[in-house]
Amino acid sequence: QVQLVESGGGSVQAGGSLRLSCAASGVTFSSACMGWFRQVPGKEREGVAVARFGGGGTDYADSVKGRFTLSQDNAKRTVYLQMNSLKPEDTAVYYCAARWWYDGTCSRSRALYTYWGQGTQVTVSS
Repeated sequence: QVQLVESGGGSVQAGGSLRLSCAASGVTFSSACMGWFRQVPGKEREGVAVARFGGGGTDYADSVKGRFTLSQDNAKRTVYLQMNSLKPEDTAVYYCAARWWYDGTCSRSRALYTYWGQGTQVTVSS
């Protein structure tokens, strides 16, 4: 059974940094697409960054390229999202997500992801 547990959210001023963590169990990183999505009230959940660790690159949303970095620590079974130069528009609930990888690259399409964490709030004030 796949379980994803996020932590690391909080409040920060614009220009600051946060690191989100996703503790994963029941999933082999090299066999799964994993990453982060975010959602604000009234809007659809959007893919922020996804990757298949051990093969292929990372797909970032244009709005976070150069500011956010997706990484993983296989020994700790944890996926991270380092968020730098945060902006008020980054305010959202952030969700860790995973799906089994079959072929090709990992897409940021929300509909493809099977497993979700409970979400962690990130608030960026101006």
